Amino acid sequence: MPKVTVYNQQGENVGSLTLKAEIFGIEPNTQVVYDAVRVSQNNARQDTSKTKKRSEVSGGGKKPYRQKGTGNARQGSTRSPQWRHGGIVFGPTGDQNHTVKQNKKERELALKSVLSAKVSDKKFHVVDEFKFEKASTKEMVKVLEVLKANNKPLIVRSEKSMNEQAFLSACNVDGLYGVIYFDEVNVYDILNANDVIFTKDAIKELEEGF
Repeated sequence: MPKVTVYNQQGENVGSLTLKAEIFGIEPNTQVVYDAVRVSQNNARQDTSKTKKRSEVSGGGKKPYRQKGTGNARQGSTRSPQWRHGGIVFGPTGDQNHTVKQNKKERELALKSVLSAKVSDKKFHVVDEFKFEKASTKEMVKVLEVLKANNKPLIVRSEKSMNEQAFLSACNVDGLYGVIYFDEVNVYDILNANDVIFTKDAIKELEEGF
């Protein structure tokens, strides 16, 4: 079973935590991770793009010029696609749907895969809690530096393990990937963040959720 060191806000070793091997110690499955990222990106698309078809553009009520004798190709309407301001052929209609689905077992396997990869790459950090007396961005930057996790980190917290002052401090840190709750953990964010910082309670809550 993988074991990680638990640090406090001062960067001091305050104990260790044994992680569940079936969540944090599996062999990553790259295919389901790829599928999970594709699902995340496709489902984030708004699909609101729309172009006007021939029947929707203005003009074209009259034949632009006579059929014969001009030397030009025959034309019936200025709404035709070859005309400037004419209708668009095969453009987006506004009702396209790029939604992709992934079953529950695959979603869980993908999440376990990226978490296990972070643990094996030494990019997984555990803090007992984030509790500040007052909001201070400088103080949060100092905490990330002593944890050696100040390169695009993602903080995962539980409700009790991070107070409001610490959260406000983290929001202003330049380069911080984000702060999320344990039940918001997803494959896309874990992959994009360089370092992942879990609070001790957040890990327990996450393991219970699985």
